[in-house]
This record gives sequence, C-alpha cells and structure tokens, in this order.
Amino acid sequence: MTQASPSSIDPADVARFSRIAAEWWDPNGKFAPLHVFNPVRLAFIREQALARFGRDPRARAPFEGLRLLDIGCGGGLLSEPMARMGFAVTGVDASERNIGTASTHAAEGGLEIDYRCSTAEALVEAGEAPFDVVLNMEVIEHVADPGAYLRDCARLLAPGGLMIVATLNRTLKSLALAKIGAEYVLRWVPAGTHDWKKFLHPEEIEVFLQDEPVEVQGPFGVTYNPITGRWARSADADVNYMMTVTRPAA
Repeated sequence: MTQASPSSIDPADVARFSRIAAEWWDPNGKFAPLHVFNPVRLAFIREQALARFGRDPRARAPFEGLRLLDIGCGGGLLSEPMARMGFAVTGVDASERNIGTASTHAAEGGLEIDYRCSTAEALVEAGEAPFDVVLNMEVIEHVADPGAYLRDCARLLAPGGLMIVATLNRTLKSLALAKIGAEYVLRWVPAGTHDWKKFLHPEEIEVFLQDEPVEVQGPFGVTYNPITGRWARSADADVNYMMTVTRPAA
C-alpha cells in the first residue's frame, strides 16, 4: 500500500476513526448516522453525474468507462454503490484500518475496488491519472489544511470532470445541532468527532478554489426530518450542504 503523506491529514482524526473502523458496516453502530444519510448523498451524486456526463438513467450501470475517486472513503459506504453503478472506483483513506475494513467488505461482495492507504496530495505527487469524478464527502472538516487539500483534490479532476464536496456549515445552528446535539445530547456520533471551528462556510470553499480552473456551484442544503427519520435536499444550508466543482472540458 502507498504510505500516507503527513501534510494534509490530521493524525488525531485518523486515529479516532481507526479505533472504530470495524463498525463501518454496522447500521446500528457508531456510523449509523452515515447509513441514514447515505440515500440522499447517493441520489445527489447520481443525479449530478448523469447530467454532467449525459448518461442513460435507465442503464443498469450507467457510468461504465468512467473513473471515480472516493477520497476519505472510510469503510467504503459510498465506494461500493459507486462500483455497482459502473464506475471504476479508487477508494483512498489515510487510515490503514479503514482500508482493511473496506477491502474485506468489498471482497465479500465480489466487488473490485482499488483501495489505497494514501492521501490526495500523495496522489498528485505520484502523477496519478486524473479522475472523471471525485467524491469529497464529509472529509474536508477533518483535515489540517482544508485549502491545500481541496486544491489537490481539484487537480485530480480530469477535463470535463465533476467533484462533489459535502461538509458542515460554521453557523450557530450547526454548533447547536451538529456538534452539541449530535454528539452530546442525541449521541448520534462519539463526542469529539467534530471540531466546530473546522466547519466551513460555502464561500470559503469558493475562495479556496478561486485560482483553480474550475467552476463551483452551490450550496445545496441537506436537512434531517426527526419525524420521518430521513434526510432530504433542502434550501436550508445552515448545517449540512453539498457543492459541485467542475473542470471545463479540454
């Protein structure tokens, strides 16, 4: 496996997720919120990719022939459905334990996914061939240098490519709901999972990428309905949101 470069990763966050790596695929375990969150993420990714690449939504594997990078892939909760949609998937994570969990689960399901213990900047430095799609989901709030990290991810995009960024907004509402409520009141995630000061305003995403040859759109808000227990797209981006980053075709 490629050794993880230390420049963008936050060792404390890597260690925190490594300790609970075995629980990635337990829908009732510590990653239960991600299992509930996954349907709205998958629908958004599929919708954006279909539009970007003009693929047939009725096809069994509409994205055959396209390369996808799932950066910060964890246990593979997004990598596996992406592979089933036809993408040639590379999953990258700074935690060897996460990669071990992801590789084992994919093998059990008969899926061929190129999992690597590495980082975005290590891929750039190695001259990795660019990807048609880069998934950057709930990762940027955990890295040491979000600007450098995001620019490295953008440089891994092929001409005509699409990156999707999902993160948390730095607002009083997100402090109350995503930090205090989720970690200490509802205990959806372990205490200390997030550092509210690392949450990002959508405008900061745009500033980080202002000198890159890409176009940024969004935010696209996502909200949780406690009555239905489901996440849905929303005009409210005060807590969770997604953005799209596209590189013009050559």
